[in-house]
Amino acid sequence: MSIPRILIAGLQGGSGKTLVSLGLIAAWRKEGRSVAPYKKGPDYIDAAWLSVAAATPCRNLDLFLMSPEAAFRSFVDSSLQADVAVIEGNRGLYDGMDAQGSYSTAEMAKLLRAPVVLTVDCTKTTRTAAALVLGCQHLDPEVPLHGVILNQVAGDRHEEVLREAIEQICELPVLGAVRRMPEPFLPERHLGLVPPQEHEQHAAAIERVASVAEQYLDLDALWQVAQDAAPLEAVAESHGVVLDAREDRVAPAPELPDQSPAAHEKGRALNPLPRAQHKVARIGIFRDEAFQFYYPENLEALVREGAELVEITPLRDQDLPDVDALYIGGGFPETLALRLAENESFRLSLGQSIESGLPVYAECGGAVYLGEKLIYEQKEYDMVGVLPVVFKFQTKPQGHGYTVLETVGANPYFPEGVVLRGHEFHYTYMESPDVESLTFAFRVRRGCGFGGRRDGLCYRNVLAAYTHLHALGTESWAPAVVRAAVRGKSAE
Repeated sequence: MSIPRILIAGLQGGSGKTLVSLGLIAAWRKEGRSVAPYKKGPDYIDAAWLSVAAATPCRNLDLFLMSPEAAFRSFVDSSLQADVAVIEGNRGLYDGMDAQGSYSTAEMAKLLRAPVVLTVDCTKTTRTAAALVLGCQHLDPEVPLHGVILNQVAGDRHEEVLREAIEQICELPVLGAVRRMPEPFLPERHLGLVPPQEHEQHAAAIERVASVAEQYLDLDALWQVAQDAAPLEAVAESHGVVLDAREDRVAPAPELPDQSPAAHEKGRALNPLPRAQHKVARIGIFRDEAFQFYYPENLEALVREGAELVEITPLRDQDLPDVDALYIGGGFPETLALRLAENESFRLSLGQSIESGLPVYAECGGAVYLGEKLIYEQKEYDMVGVLPVVFKFQTKPQGHGYTVLETVGANPYFPEGVVLRGHEFHYTYMESPDVESLTFAFRVRRGCGFGGRRDGLCYRNVLAAYTHLHALGTESWAPAVVRAAVRGKSAE
């Protein structure tokens, strides 16, 4: 099985990986090629831009959130129909959770046997860049380094010295040299790039990065690197994955249901619903400029369990439509707090439905929206008001990284004893004068959550957490949400 693929890595965050990945995808699409985009790590915003560039959903590959088998299956299943797969790494090539680089981009490259092209920020350096690349080659010789792209190059002379040093010392080809630009290609904000949903000229921005790629990258050589990627049969066999060529897709081995809390920890569902032949419940999804952080796999998992997804915008809808449950993802409610607050009729409609028992699963920005107020830039904005909490925005991150949660309290979705892996990145925190009166579902083993010790604020059939879960890592999540929706529907 041949899946042309290439992984764009860097020496550190901010080295130019996103610019190169976006440019490569956009330029190849202009040539009429279909591209399957991927983001290593839990990042939503880079993934959203990669989705725009590729005109197809970008999938996240993360070895902390999901097993190697799940990541491998996801990659193969979603890339078979594309001409090429482009994977953007995160942070530095070997950066992970510990000194061993656990869950790093390098480990993902080895898992997928994806040829790596290293993007190097060359600001105020020449031959030292070769030393850095050489170090990456020798730290783990199993990582398949196939080339280098120079970024932030000052001029012709700078590029000439860099090329000569890297190609002679490292014996790797330089496959592009992007010149230093007077201004950033894409606008940035506190969590990185401004999401394309809020960027009025996102199509023009993608066109611009495509032109940069066409001007400064050796597109033909990079294409050949992707074409030369090794076949995946041997990798699949080592992970126990059956590649069904007749179906042209990945066929996972069947599993019997497991009734124990340990099954949730392993990613299997309690009393899983049969794969629905018809829709069993309507689940509302908040989707607009304010709420946009959803993994495609999460939405697909809900549909597989029998959900009909109904897109809702609390910025413009006047009332909550007829749904059996809600899944409210993260986003940037703080930057649109005034518009959210001004839509009073929707807030009242949602609050009344929650008081009547509507099941809601809310993550990060979704949790903030359900609170009493949001304080942003010294102004207070009314939110839905079902959670007795005031949220406040800070200029420094209040939680940023992977999380590990233990379920210790009753809630509509997870039994006690289940351990969940997720991630969080938020600049808001909870202000509450009486924290002990609140009910939380999770004890935080790793991360911040609500104040460092708890996450998963509960009220009636609402569970609101700062932690984001991925359906490929927590396979019990989607069945649990759909079961809650079916229970709510039956109780009407």
